Amino acid sequence: MSARVAIVTGAGRGIGRAIAVRLMADGYTVLGCGRSARGGDFPEGAEWTQASVAETSGVDKISAAAQALGRIALLVNNAGVQVEKTTMDSTDADWDLVIGANCRGVFNMCRAVLPMMEQSGGVIVNIGSISATAADPSMALYNASKAFVHGLTRSIAIDHGPNVRCNAIAPGWILTEMADDAFALANDPEAAKRDALARHPVGRMGTPEDIANMVSWLASDQAAYISGASFTVDGGMTAASPLNPGLF
Repeated sequence: MSARVAIVTGAGRGIGRAIAVRLMADGYTVLGCGRSARGGDFPEGAEWTQASVAETSGVDKISAAAQALGRIALLVNNAGVQVEKTTMDSTDADWDLVIGANCRGVFNMCRAVLPMMEQSGGVIVNIGSISATAADPSMALYNASKAFVHGLTRSIAIDHGPNVRCNAIAPGWILTEMADDAFALANDPEAAKRDALARHPVGRMGTPEDIANMVSWLASDQAAYISGASFTVDGGMTAASPLNPGLF
């Protein structure tokens, strides 16, 4: 029962899967979870629990599975969904879906692990978004939900230290299926991708592994003096003027 357990929500693909792989390499016993059954490409050696973080029963199931593996040392709240609609077009069902996963889910998971972490120490890393402060068009509920994630991160840090550190990561354009869905909203998706690429000073868009590396560092002792912070990982995109560099 001395194993360090890391819970990674929304771990079945993309960023979540990359985080699970990295944390296994760091020596954690990893419990991934998601609404779907375990996928064939989920890393061997990691555990899986099928459950929804938006539901109390699902969170209880995840928490029990993690405690059976050892001490919960790290929670990575990665699970999230998006709906490509404006405020006016969003329905009650859209609200329940996005706020349920992106807000209630993060809150539920944090509330579940905090009593244990306050006793034995632990780290929470919440995956937010640059959309929390720079809204993407036709993504009203997603933008708002990520602002909630960053706000909750600060509250947890100040309310539950010193044994608990809580930080957030704000990814930019990461090459995942969710990013493809967002680009598909454009009149010309390929042109939108080229324009997005031109806005990245590092010359590329992000990969899931870029976010996994940041999670690994925030969970480590090297980040022991960091809590309540949000780290932008976007290849420099939001540091730039909105002028398209390709026009000059």
